[in-house]
Amino acid sequence: MKMAITGGTGFLGSALTELLLAKGHEVLILTRSNKATERGITYVQWLTEGAKPESQLEGIDAIVNLAGTSINDGMWTDKQKKKIYDSRVSATKEVLRIITALENKPEVLVNASAIGIYPASEHKTYTEADREYGTDFLAETVLAWESLAEQAKIDGVRTAYGRFGILLGKDDGALPLMALPYKLFAGGTVGTGRQWLSWIHVQDAARAILFAIEQHELSGPFNVTAPNPQRMKAFGKEIARALGRPHWIPAPSFALKAALGDKSRLVLQGQRALPTVLLEHGFRFEFPNLPEALADIYK
Repeated sequence: MKMAITGGTGFLGSALTELLLAKGHEVLILTRSNKATERGITYVQWLTEGAKPESQLEGIDAIVNLAGTSINDGMWTDKQKKKIYDSRVSATKEVLRIITALENKPEVLVNASAIGIYPASEHKTYTEADREYGTDFLAETVLAWESLAEQAKIDGVRTAYGRFGILLGKDDGALPLMALPYKLFAGGTVGTGRQWLSWIHVQDAARAILFAIEQHELSGPFNVTAPNPQRMKAFGKEIARALGRPHWIPAPSFALKAALGDKSRLVLQGQRALPTVLLEHGFRFEFPNLPEALADIYK
């Protein structure tokens, strides 16, 4: 199949690109830079003056929209929050414009989303059937993102949005920052330790996107999380075990709030989100359990 990806050079996008190439698919990456074709990847300019990406995208079977400023970048100042929100909205609007401009529409749009749409809770379990949404910045951003992407249905394009949990990989995402204190023999429980962390190995996340493309009956939200989320204290202990380090120096909530401000919500609050839609459609995780996932990452 012929696949177009926005955000294709990022953490998840790179993993997805490698997977698609290994499976024999043709990959087109939408990028602001002017890059020549390499390793079977065609780079298509977009979001720059005069760019007309649709002229190179006729005949694509699917488009995956992963574009947007990382929520892990910088402090959550009002300026940074606007940048996070606007980057997702502008990229998705351009994806919709491209789809409308194409004579032959792609069969499916898989749009990135996040489990941050659900309210933080230490007691509830969320599946895609839940319609209780949070009211904080991240939840409002995700809800707006999904609502906008859903407009692809107007052009007859099946639309699915992957609500990603914490992506785990060795050199990118949240894990390197979480593992650093342990590598320095200073790791321990973050906050109360009771907050949930719904995680997924980055390779399983890439496989879930391809699965959503191939499953013609899968549409709407699907949680991209491993089936066995962990509370933060247990998660930290597993990192310590994987690295052969102690788990002993706590990071209290007040210190994290002072250091990170509103961004501290990412580690002090969480959701227990289960991948019900993926499981019901027959998806099989390569890394359903945290010890195996960390063992693979740190092998």
